[in-house]
Amino acid sequence: MTVIQELSEQLQQGNPKNVAELTRQAINENIDIKTILDKGLIAGMSVIGEKFKAHEIFLPHVLLAAKAMYAGMDLLKPLLLKEGIPTRGKVIIGSVQGDLHDIGKNLVAIMLKGAGFEVIDLGNDVSPEKFLDTAEKENAGVVGMSALLTTTMPVMKKVIDLARARGLYGKKRFIVGGAPLSSEYAKEIGADAYCFDGVSAVETVKRFAGIF
Repeated sequence: MTVIQELSEQLQQGNPKNVAELTRQAINENIDIKTILDKGLIAGMSVIGEKFKAHEIFLPHVLLAAKAMYAGMDLLKPLLLKEGIPTRGKVIIGSVQGDLHDIGKNLVAIMLKGAGFEVIDLGNDVSPEKFLDTAEKENAGVVGMSALLTTTMPVMKKVIDLARARGLYGKKRFIVGGAPLSSEYAKEIGADAYCFDGVSAVETVKRFAGIF
């Protein structure tokens, strides 16, 4: 088994210490940084995503794998910046104003990071202005909004209406998710997609980024 294969394997097993050691070893062996990222870390998290989608593993396993991935990313990040290697794209994510629930949103952020996207997590109780101000400032292509309460769902429409008013609608992609939502609601408010879990969010954002 090569260092890269072993790296992917240890990430899937959720072993941060081994992932850090193998990432360091790969760097020391002068393996291309992008190869370490794509074939090691991202490949490992892709397997985790597929297994999670198929209900072969559950949330605790995903979180362990994510922790292991971060152990490798901490070592790679400075090198990626130094070499100017771009991420697959930038995503703004947050729970909408009035909503303090963030477990689902946090999982989506983890899965997107694992797929190689740069995620700017605004946390919860995020105003429409903050979503759009940050998307403009960071030049992010995708804005992801989460809501767990039916009372906060209308805020999503406010974000999209504000995007129209600012001339950003059509230039940014808007995805929504959360227990009370549906693809019908997403269409009704003008969102680009409804994502029912972390895996569908990754697949959707990849499609928007033209990676498939």
